[in-house]
Amino acid sequence: MRRGDPAGEREQPARPPVTIAAAAAPFVRDLDECFARIGRHIDAARQRGVDLLVLPEGALGGYLHGLPPTADDLRPHGGPVTELGDGPDGPPGRRGGVPDPGDRQRGGPPALDPDGPEIARLAALAGDMVVCAGYTERDGRYRYNSAVCVHGGGVLGRHRKVHQPLGEGLVYEAGRAFTAFDSPLGRMGMMICYDKAFPEAGRSLALADAAIIACLSAWPISRTHPAADISEDRSLHRFNLYDQVRALENQVVWVSANQTGAFGTLRFVGNAKVVHPDGSVLATTGPEDGLAVATLDVTGALGAARGGMNLLRDRRGASYSPQCLLAGEPYDPRRSQRARATC
Repeated sequence: MRRGDPAGEREQPARPPVTIAAAAAPFVRDLDECFARIGRHIDAARQRGVDLLVLPEGALGGYLHGLPPTADDLRPHGGPVTELGDGPDGPPGRRGGVPDPGDRQRGGPPALDPDGPEIARLAALAGDMVVCAGYTERDGRYRYNSAVCVHGGGVLGRHRKVHQPLGEGLVYEAGRAFTAFDSPLGRMGMMICYDKAFPEAGRSLALADAAIIACLSAWPISRTHPAADISEDRSLHRFNLYDQVRALENQVVWVSANQTGAFGTLRFVGNAKVVHPDGSVLATTGPEDGLAVATLDVTGALGAARGGMNLLRDRRGASYSPQCLLAGEPYDPRRSQRARATC
């Protein structure tokens, strides 16, 4: 790679074709159940020769029960539920004083040490495969909606979700950056769910030489006008559109994982997919559980997409207002007012 080259014209090392899988699956609070499901997906991926597996947001411990977050989400995972009042048969979640099995799903997502045993367990399961997964990260008294990329028993890269929809900030702190990292498959980057609604996020990673971008989601159907048929839901339309546009505008391989099923008040749209740098969908799960698997020559795909109109090379950065390029920064109403005045 020649560091003096303009963005989009730096040489991508020649590599053999890569088999990539994006997972669509449900994940809950119980970590043993989550690991069992992850193990099954890794086994299925390995049988298909997968090099990179991307799992959804909240694959370790699930996502929130609702947006805005519910009272359950604001309690520590496994914490007491008696503050809501006792029923005739004992506290809520108990039958005659006997714990309800449903209690395993109560409380907020379990907060995990980024260097703790759960991440080590994930890395051990991954083995020689590159695996990306979402989890709730504990950093002292703070919690982050995070993603980790593991391989060979260690960590390759990390991301903390920057953009927070519909009150998610009541549970999580906001991340502050989008960081590309090296992997055995080439330069990669990650983002989480709502991050992909902001073009600056993908562009930041593409300009940092990421050839593959993994987007881990727990993307639900529309809150205000949900469709009875997921395939007709407007939130699904946006989910799919963002995936294709972000791949196309950055001319990168885009790998989009998502949750399925229902959790709390949320119903997820699935539709995990692998997208070519030209914006075409190479494989998708549709609304069902499963793996979207595609094999491609990443270097060749980027070269084909950028061979004519190279969108990174042809940028004119000096013409864009810095106030309109706020990727990686948490929302600040005062700064937003300044941005509107200059855009």
